[in-house]
Amino acid sequence: MPLYALGDLEPQIHPDAYVHPDATVIGDVRVAAHASVWPHAVLRGDDGRVEVGERTNIQDGSVVHAAPETPAVIGSGTVIGHCVHIEGARIGDGCLVASGSIVLNSAVIETGAMVAAGAVVTFDGHVPTGSIALGVPARNRPNTLFPMEAVADIVDDYVTAAHRFRTTLRRVV
Repeated sequence: MPLYALGDLEPQIHPDAYVHPDATVIGDVRVAAHASVWPHAVLRGDDGRVEVGERTNIQDGSVVHAAPETPAVIGSGTVIGHCVHIEGARIGDGCLVASGSIVLNSAVIETGAMVAAGAVVTFDGHVPTGSIALGVPARNRPNTLFPMEAVADIVDDYVTAAHRFRTTLRRVV
């Protein structure tokens, strides 16, 4: 897996975390136990800190970046879907940030909140617990669309998948 130090900034990957060989992790990045980072995801902590909590998954093609004044902090048991862009935002525990969404600098996604696929949470945006952010720009609504209990199931599935990949993935060519 490509892990890169940038000067004195070196990634800290927990030994029980899984980072796919085709993901890229640069600089001040911390990945906690049982978290997973999937193919073509980029976690770039060059100008600020990136933190990924326990059992959180960063799915294929997602980009997580931070600025000096706005670290990118993702809580535990959170699902970051395919091709998500997170730029210096705080995302709580047990959240779902669905595929193709964008969460910009200084935004806060509270514990148990959801960002719908393709939504854009603008600079300094806020998604409260129990809400879903929909649209461009995102507007908050009560989450009656997606059972948040399903997030825990997705988290469990990715912890299992990470174990499978760690133990059986092999390059063929």
